[in-house]
Amino acid sequence: MILLPDPQNYVKFSQNQPILDLMTSWIKENATRLNTRLVLCTGDLVDQNLNAHPDGTHGNQTSTQQWQAVSRSFEKLDGTLPYILATGNHDYGMKNSENRYSQFNSYFPAERNAQTAALLLEMAPNESGVPTLENACYEFTPPAGPKLLIFSLEFLPRTEIVAWAKKLAGQARFASHRGVVLTHSFLRSMLKKNERIDTEPYPLSRPTYGQQLWEQLLAPSRNLQFLICGHVADSEGHEGHVGYREDPNAAGKKVAQMLFNAQREGGGWHGNGGDGWLRILEFLPDGKTIQVHTFSPLLAASPLTRHLAWRTESFDSFRIAF
Repeated sequence: MILLPDPQNYVKFSQNQPILDLMTSWIKENATRLNTRLVLCTGDLVDQNLNAHPDGTHGNQTSTQQWQAVSRSFEKLDGTLPYILATGNHDYGMKNSENRYSQFNSYFPAERNAQTAALLLEMAPNESGVPTLENACYEFTPPAGPKLLIFSLEFLPRTEIVAWAKKLAGQARFASHRGVVLTHSFLRSMLKKNERIDTEPYPLSRPTYGQQLWEQLLAPSRNLQFLICGHVADSEGHEGHVGYREDPNAAGKKVAQMLFNAQREGGGWHGNGGDGWLRILEFLPDGKTIQVHTFSPLLAASPLTRHLAWRTESFDSFRIAF
């Protein structure tokens, strides 16, 4: 699997958009070589969901241009690879989750990519009562190991969404599956001791913060074992964008919780959007081990920077053993 971090800073400036295009092009071009089966994205697909007048400082693209840009980047994968996208705080409201309205479904409807639709089991309603991929469950069969039950949950999922995911994951037919939760906000970075987020300053209805999501969904579960999130950017360096912790669930099984982001790398909030960093999640043949690699197709593209394209620190290159 390939994991893409928050794209928002790639699409808010027109000069940064080609980097996200390069990333999805690289994923497609190397899909056979890497045996890539699935692409995930942590959310904040855009920087502002509904703003027709960018100020030029915090971005020079309208919201329509931003949604079109991120849509074009993922279009490269349509018909070739399935991708599962989370929605982040910047994907709602006007600029930053003033409410739960999002243009997400207009650009990423359930039928858009046949490869993704083939994995889709169920969708839950958004706050307007419309079933969309904002809250969706997928079944994925890897070459080795148990089947994966993958949930994509909205930013600060509503109470009823958590209940829906818990009920679905608990069905007897999924007892032998390994559950994965993809959501935007959950974990703080290693600079903040990998703590789970317990509050956020957004006026959203019935929100479930990271610590609550752990207590209400993951900890009581017997098969949810892997959570992936983004959202956090505590510094401009690697350490402020990554986090990882492991805790047992009710069945005593390890639950791996991983934060991966990159949006302030490459020059901060007004930089290039993240230096092209992505993660390769390599599922090993034993069916229970994932090797995590952190790689930049952007830096790998030139002989002058190719030696910088792999991050080998322990927090960027490690194994998860279930």
